[in-house]
Amino acid sequence: MYGCAEGKIHDEEYILAILNELPDILGMHKISEPAVLNYPGKEDSFDKGGVSAFVIIAESHISVHTFKQQKFASLDMFSCKEFDVDRAVDYIKAKFRPKKIEKNLTMRGREFPKDVEKVKVIMKKERPKTETHIQE
Repeated sequence: MYGCAEGKIHDEEYILAILNELPDILGMHKISEPAVLNYPGKEDSFDKGGVSAFVIIAESHISVHTFKQQKFASLDMFSCKEFDVDRAVDYIKAKFRPKKIEKNLTMRGREFPKDVEKVKVIMKKERPKTETHIQE
């Protein structure tokens, strides 16, 4: 997220609240308390500091990295469970108020056996018959 609201991206309590709220909003389950770390940066460096934070969820994790001077924030949500991406983006936009957002969605672990019948269909479509080892 580019051009974030200045007072938000380096406010540790504010980011802690986001990581406490977001899993519940998306139907995920926290298995750790959020950890929020303030990085002061270096005067002689491009990186003048920000906040790095994460929460471990049963479905994987959510992390946030902010860069105070650049008004930039990056958020990663890794989940082995499908979730409402638009709801997540709307929530994050409301919280950080960026001028521009870049969103990348990557489907990972498509064959992870969340729903075995669904996985069979995917595997049959994507693999040549000689490589399909699915018992009917």
